[in-house]
Amino acid sequence: MGMGESNADKLSIQYELKKLRTIIQSSSNGIVTIDKDGIISCFNKTALKILGVDKYDVKDSHISDIFEKFRIEKNILKEFNSIYKEKIRYKGKLLIYDFIPLRIDDKLWGATILFQDITSFEKILKELEINRKLSKRLDRTIEYSYDGIYITDGKGKTIRVNESYERITGLKRANLIDRNMKDLVKEGYISKSGSLLSIEKRQTISLNQEFKTGKKALITSRPVFDEKGNIIIVITNVRDVTELYKLKSELQVQEKLAEKYYWEIKELKNQYLDTSGLVVKDKKMLDILYRAKKAAITDITVLLFGESGVGKEVVAKFIHKNSNRLEKPFIKVNCGAIPENLIESELFGYEQGAFTGANKDGKMGLFEVANGGTLFLDEIGELPLNMQVKLLRVLQENEVKRVGGVKSIKIDVRIISATNRDLEKMVKQKLFREDLFYRLNVIPINIPPLRERKQDIIELTRYFLMNINEKYGWNKSLARDVMDAIYDYQWPGNVRELKNVIERITAMSSGDEINCKDLPRKILNKKNRPRFEFCDDIIPIKRAVSIVEKNLLERSYEKYGNVRDAARALDIDPSTFVRKRKKYEK
Repeated sequence: MGMGESNADKLSIQYELKKLRTIIQSSSNGIVTIDKDGIISCFNKTALKILGVDKYDVKDSHISDIFEKFRIEKNILKEFNSIYKEKIRYKGKLLIYDFIPLRIDDKLWGATILFQDITSFEKILKELEINRKLSKRLDRTIEYSYDGIYITDGKGKTIRVNESYERITGLKRANLIDRNMKDLVKEGYISKSGSLLSIEKRQTISLNQEFKTGKKALITSRPVFDEKGNIIIVITNVRDVTELYKLKSELQVQEKLAEKYYWEIKELKNQYLDTSGLVVKDKKMLDILYRAKKAAITDITVLLFGESGVGKEVVAKFIHKNSNRLEKPFIKVNCGAIPENLIESELFGYEQGAFTGANKDGKMGLFEVANGGTLFLDEIGELPLNMQVKLLRVLQENEVKRVGGVKSIKIDVRIISATNRDLEKMVKQKLFREDLFYRLNVIPINIPPLRERKQDIIELTRYFLMNINEKYGWNKSLARDVMDAIYDYQWPGNVRELKNVIERITAMSSGDEINCKDLPRKILNKKNRPRFEFCDDIIPIKRAVSIVEKNLLERSYEKYGNVRDAARALDIDPSTFVRKRKKYEK
């Protein structure tokens, strides 16, 4: 009986020991036991795996040989003091262990070391810390944004409101957080919800919003989707439009000022066109203006014929003034004054880098500058043949292409051209394209020379004399015989020559009454024209040089009838010729 009980006890103890070994081997923690001398007596599979050692290297080894980096000091082994949650680095891993002394009947038997690999947990903790910092930064960004930010979940429940939203709207976030937008609209906190519309339409919504406080704002609500296409939050940006309304009000003031300036400029423009020398009394010229006014109401091309100085530019401006393009630019181009190699870039413009010396940003051509208005092509007969082809294409297609460009630019320009040459004769001589001639010569207007408009001579003489008297505060007049001589003279230089002569004799006369001795000899004696006309007085050399230069410019142009030939005779560039003539016409 006693013997049977002893066997049963043994079997029970063996069973319990087996259970204990199974528990120890199944544990996810590493378990090592040592005796009081520090000799390893037991270890489980997890311990071997974590420590990366073989069981044959561990059995009966001293704990210090295996756990040399555990910082288990000799006095600890000696005294077997308890240690909990100690962290150590072991073979690139982060371990945490407990050192637990084992006592039986108050006698020290040994100790158990429990440890766990927490390397992966450390990475998770670091990621959590990074996310925590990012979240904190995001919170600060939202809170300190100058624009108001309002965030709801995918159902319209308010989850975040920043300080700027409170400032802009006058609403307090305490009354909004955890509230659904439907309720806030119903209670009148906001006029309508961009968040709800964004959720409903599943797209970004912008609208003007009014708040319970009476303030207004422009809001934009944008939904944020998860990977399955569900709306998880709606972010609403809120901008105070008070400043925008202020800017709008200022803009309206500026627009009124701009309109005022526009009409002032328009009036100045009208005055300029009205006082540009359009003095007419002769019936022939009145008929010309009547014809020009009829042409002005259309956009049909007009070709003005007439000798140099008859007033072709004045008539061109008259047409522009009486057209529906009055408010748009009037651009004059002297085709004979532009160097041949620059005509195309001047008329049509160029793109950046089109040629050496070109403006780095490119340049608009005169056709583009005149867009919507009138382009006056003076001395059209001087246009080279290769440019005539390009001009014809522009007139037919109503578009230009810049030099070096690939894109055509649509234009809307009224063309008025003028010439003192016989274009029909030039067409026969193959110097002017026939198709371009007929394209320009839809409405021809032939302006008669001044010698055929005798009544205009007297009117223009009085007009020019009045202007120069007003300009310099003089009170000069013309003697009767001077008026007769002016009337009888043929004026080959036409209105331009008449103006120059009146200015000259007025400036050079010594008394208030201008007599025949003040007139150039060519006017008194047309047959014996002297080479140059001077007064008898001693004058500064600079003034004398100016008189000679002006005289040569006039005579050269009278003789050749065009800028290029006149400039060639004086051995100067056409552009210099035009510049000097303009200087003396002032």
